[in-house]
Amino acid sequence: MTFSLGIDFGSSGARAIAVDAERTIKIQIQRNYPEQGNPNWVDIWKQTLFSLIEQIPVDIRRRIGAIAIDGTSATVLLCDDRGEPIANPILYNDGRGKSVLTILSAIAPSNHPVISATSTLAKLLWWCDGKPNQPPHRAHFLMHQADWLGFLLHNQLGVSDYHNALKLGYDVGKLDYPDWLTQLKISCLLPEVVEPGCTIAQVYAPVATRLGLPKNCQVCAGTTDSIAAFLASGAEHPGEAVTSLGSTLVLKLLSRTRVDKREYGVYSHRLGNLWLVGGASNSGGTVLQQFFDDIEIRKLSSQIPAEQASPLDYYPLSKPGERFPINDPEFLPRLEPRPQEPAAFLHGILEGIAHIEATGYQLLQTLGATPLTRVYTAGGGAQNNAWTTIRERHLQVPAIASRQTEAAYGVALLALESLGEGHDAVMPQQIP
Repeated sequence: MTFSLGIDFGSSGARAIAVDAERTIKIQIQRNYPEQGNPNWVDIWKQTLFSLIEQIPVDIRRRIGAIAIDGTSATVLLCDDRGEPIANPILYNDGRGKSVLTILSAIAPSNHPVISATSTLAKLLWWCDGKPNQPPHRAHFLMHQADWLGFLLHNQLGVSDYHNALKLGYDVGKLDYPDWLTQLKISCLLPEVVEPGCTIAQVYAPVATRLGLPKNCQVCAGTTDSIAAFLASGAEHPGEAVTSLGSTLVLKLLSRTRVDKREYGVYSHRLGNLWLVGGASNSGGTVLQQFFDDIEIRKLSSQIPAEQASPLDYYPLSKPGERFPINDPEFLPRLEPRPQEPAAFLHGILEGIAHIEATGYQLLQTLGATPLTRVYTAGGGAQNNAWTTIRERHLQVPAIASRQTEAAYGVALLALESLGEGHDAVMPQQIP
């Protein structure tokens, strides 16, 4: 039996999951990044990658036929002609690109997702001191986190996938770089872009020997961590969606039609022959943690009359500023009046977050996405029965827990598809 391996590099650590042809998990291993005041991310990521693979039992490792890796979206590196980073990586949430937004706005179309302080292209422009026709000295390749980690295994430079490349400016509709980008001299740094999950190369022979992997083990193009989590959920038909109830509220709806509306914080990823339309609210678990710990939330949730609407009209935010479904950096939280009863206060917050979720999905549909039919739920909130009841009342469709919640599982399914051994395609296909 051959296994596929998915490796998820998140913000605080990495996880590896191996699955068989039946999509059954055979092994999963987790490793947190060491806490350092000024972390050397290049060394940490490399050590973590090799350590995770080496921790897999030998009898499984020797039968791994394909590997795919996901990374945090818009975490990037500049590398020389040998793949060695020439500067510290810039992480997904680093907003230094704000200083070049005026220049970027003059280059890119007005509705493009690259016009963001945290986009990959904004970070590349920052490296260029805002000069799009002056590539940095010694720079040969811009690589996303997942690209570079894959390179450590297959030794092929300058290859990315179209999920990671979206925020670099890649046109996922035409499957090519647009003219407004290729006419810039920094385009010499852009990677070749392929479909997520397709085979790039076999594991580089010295690496295969070191890690005890088969010489014919394939390394596949990866994806982003959020899309890998979507693939793990079980959602596969147009109209099905995944809500992540984590520190923030992230919505992703599988649609037959593409929707890109920067003014609403909405953009689409290509997913097979369909589109993954999404937005992210600043509401979510962070605001809950301001007032309650996990034990209190579980206890008080059991006291909530979830079938009844709360009379409180809250818009729960931990601080001013909202991205979606309202895109307003000055938007104020609304958490008053506060009742004396803690359960009633929690009820109001949960009701408010549920209302934001429902409003978000309604906005996606109003903008042209496929009508919502079902919501899979990931994150800690998926286990809260009262919250689920409240959400279903607002959504007017079933809200069920995701089949799997680990991004490493989703990216393992991508690798499995490259082997042609999975019973169903993990990348959804257009339904006639």
